[in-house]
Amino acid sequence: MGVGGEIKVFGNWFKLHYILNEGMAFGLNFGSDFGKLSLTLFRLVACVGIAFLLYRISRKDYPKILLWSIAAILAGALGNVIDSTFYGVLLDNAPYDAITPWFHGQVIDMFYLDMWEGYVAEWIPFWGGRRIALWPIFNLADVSIFVGVFSILIFQKRFFTKAAT
Repeated sequence: MGVGGEIKVFGNWFKLHYILNEGMAFGLNFGSDFGKLSLTLFRLVACVGIAFLLYRISRKDYPKILLWSIAAILAGALGNVIDSTFYGVLLDNAPYDAITPWFHGQVIDMFYLDMWEGYVAEWIPFWGGRRIALWPIFNLADVSIFVGVFSILIFQKRFFTKAAT
């Protein structure tokens, strides 16, 4: 499947849709020449920090689900780091104006949820008077990060009551 290709899985609301995301979540990116490089280096540092945190809490008596949640976040972060670090070279998908293909690869997103499209009322700040679409396109690494963060938020009382006492 080429970029922009699409396969319907469940009607019109869930599709496999091949896109390249040169930035971060929701297609946001830094505007400078070194924005992508800075983002990739930040991702690398964050992975090291998360791995260190995971190592530290694995030595203490925290619930196993907290370890699994942080491991899921780390796995997703590593997946996106691999995409942005190497895919510019391996898949030749770095932007044409990148200073080097290393650390400038575009993350491949493919899961497409076509949730809602419509006109937003005039009185709503920022989006009012415009037609918008809620259609996230993401990858398995993003799902892993989301599930890890969501489970920490849901179970935080169980995770951190022992540390607070």
